[in-house]
Amino acid sequence: GSAGSQSMHKSSCVVLSKQKLNIRNLVSYEKQEFPIKAIMFINTRGIKICVSPNLKWVQAAIKKIDQKR
Repeated sequence: GSAGSQSMHKSSCVVLSKQKLNIRNLVSYEKQEFPIKAIMFINTRGIKICVSPNLKWVQAAIKKIDQKR
């Protein structure tokens, strides 16, 4: 494995959802910088949803999750 090869086992955001998610259903999140800036939320069913980090409700959801942790 050279440093240049990207492993695909870690899922990454390519398309962002426009849909507002129910904050109560979100259990965690990951910040992503590449290939696009995104927040990947993981809901109670283990489904990963990618959204823009710039949205107001996204910031609120991140705060909520951080408080729970």
